[in-house]
Amino acid sequence: MYQIYNAVAHLPDAWDVLTKHDIFLQSAYLNALEASSPSNIKWYYIGVFKEEKLVGVAIIQRVQLYVKDMFRNNQVSCVKDFLKDQVSKILKGNILVVGNLMHTGQHGIYFRQTEMSQNLFLTTVFDALKAIEQDIKKLENKTIRSIVFKDYFAEDGIHNEKEFFNSHNLYQVTVQPNMIMEVQSNWIQFQDYISELNKKYRDRYKRARKKLNSITSRELNLEAIKAHQRELYHLYLNVSENAQFNTFILSEHHFYHLKLQLKDDFKVYGYYLNNELVGFYTLILNGNVLETYFLGYDKEHQYPNQLYLNMLYDMAQFGINHQFKTIVYARTAMEIKSSVGAEAKPMVMYLKHTNSILNAVLKQIFGLMNPRQDWEPRHPFK
Repeated sequence: MYQIYNAVAHLPDAWDVLTKHDIFLQSAYLNALEASSPSNIKWYYIGVFKEEKLVGVAIIQRVQLYVKDMFRNNQVSCVKDFLKDQVSKILKGNILVVGNLMHTGQHGIYFRQTEMSQNLFLTTVFDALKAIEQDIKKLENKTIRSIVFKDYFAEDGIHNEKEFFNSHNLYQVTVQPNMIMEVQSNWIQFQDYISELNKKYRDRYKRARKKLNSITSRELNLEAIKAHQRELYHLYLNVSENAQFNTFILSEHHFYHLKLQLKDDFKVYGYYLNNELVGFYTLILNGNVLETYFLGYDKEHQYPNQLYLNMLYDMAQFGINHQFKTIVYARTAMEIKSSVGAEAKPMVMYLKHTNSILNAVLKQIFGLMNPRQDWEPRHPFK
């Protein structure tokens, strides 16, 4: 049995009890997203019940994909423009995502394995997806183009359910890896991490710190985030608009609402030059896992001051000094993240097009949209 909720305010009290292990499934985080959601994303929440007991949950995003959101970097060739135009005709429209496009990782489903089999849980979630799809068609006359089960590590038990995915014509596709650094037990302070870098990367660390020059960093509280809302947003856009492929644009007040809801579990650190904000990064404290979140920087100071690399070091310093077990650096910029000690963890997702003919070529189309990047893993430790 399942129940579909259209707002966090309607979730049962048992929701937060069941999902206490993952802040990304908790109502505080979901409230923040609901209050500051990208304009093209709508949220649904599925509760799976055994009799009257909540035993599983799923986060669903209805995403309306538009060409202007998917392709924001306009410096491409005519051939690429043509390809993107053809691809967008297949991918654009309404899709349902089981998971959260706004953060890397499996933060979309959870169920109590002692109460329900994985197959029954997934089948129930899929039944709820069909009900959402039918409601959207009935109320808005919109057709769901694609369904996506997002972001699973290679060792995730969900891959045992091949029969389920095959029966619903969902393809497994490889996506960019999640860059993760395991904090070693002997790293009590950040200096312990620095000491384990080999000479080449220790020298690189020292150079990066020197290049900051007069730039200083400090944490922003709720009032400071509100006061700097517009600047934070423009710095975020500098980075976001560089991406080859995007599915959303954050709202201007996104970081404010996250701080308002998550309080000390959400951190914003700003970089200042002569009292001018030139960069920032954000962190989400998820139990013993430190999750890096969105960041931004002024293009003028990124390269000469190595802002991005310094941010990666500062994230590592926060994680080590506060004794987190894992630092999740997420996707993109894999090579530079590996240079600070993060390792690539392969991830996959499952997807289908609701048009059976287009579904037959969707796997190849997705490969076009998500090309493999040639990059060389770095080995910074002795």
